[in-house]
Amino acid sequence: MASLRDIKKRIASVKSTQKITKAMKMISAVKLRKAQEAILLARPYAEKIEDVLRSLAGRVDDRTNPLLAQRPPKRVEYVILTSDRGLAGAFNANVVRRGMRLLDEQQATMEWLGVATMGRKGRDFVKRRSPAHHKDFPGIFDPPRYASAEGVAKELAENYVTAQLDAVYVIYNEFRSAISQRVTVLQLLPIVPKTPATTPERSTDYLYELDRESVLAQLLPRYLAMQIWRAMLESQASEFGARMTAMDSATKNAGELISKLTLQYNRARQASITKELMEIVSGAEALK
Repeated sequence: MASLRDIKKRIASVKSTQKITKAMKMISAVKLRKAQEAILLARPYAEKIEDVLRSLAGRVDDRTNPLLAQRPPKRVEYVILTSDRGLAGAFNANVVRRGMRLLDEQQATMEWLGVATMGRKGRDFVKRRSPAHHKDFPGIFDPPRYASAEGVAKELAENYVTAQLDAVYVIYNEFRSAISQRVTVLQLLPIVPKTPATTPERSTDYLYELDRESVLAQLLPRYLAMQIWRAMLESQASEFGARMTAMDSATKNAGELISKLTLQYNRARQASITKELMEIVSGAEALK
């Protein structure tokens, strides 16, 4: 049985850990609020650029731009978004597990499969366990910037235009709430615009200063960068939500453990006091 000193030291250790997890929960809550605001600010621009692209899709020949060209997917790359730090529950494990499952399913049917990673946790995992890893984008979330998303989009677009890649997918955690994230697989390339809506508002064509083909050529790279930017924002918000939930659970578990250890300490202390009283009484009886 553990001594009173050992139990007391363990209680102090758990209390220190509880203070850390509680502080991390509060920090994650503040960062989550800022990440949600960033998503809300980016959403109107993303919706409008998608609206214009949808309007152009039905009025321009797909063969006019190489980013719209569709080829048999023989050379495919997956971009996996994780975090740079841990202590976020199953946030990183879920998205990496989904990526590895896709690789295993398509390994036999593809000429080449590649994995690019954003986030240190995903890089370390994939680098150890998958020979398909060939590219990492370090520091992409420190802090996340739209310029970083543009750089990634430009590199992927160049590889697709030069036929080094036939398809590109991004795998990330979509933010739904602070306690819920959903692993999402989104096709980045080739760009497949949604079918134009049939409502009068959506079917109305826009007036362009340039011809439609020139507008489309400028719009597609921005749309691709915006898709990556949204995935980055969604992934970061999901990370903060997952960490806040994990730290909240850890804080509660620490509280329960402290209660159990305190009860154990009180029982051990009571047993020690009872033993001392019995020794005193026995000594007094022996002196009679």
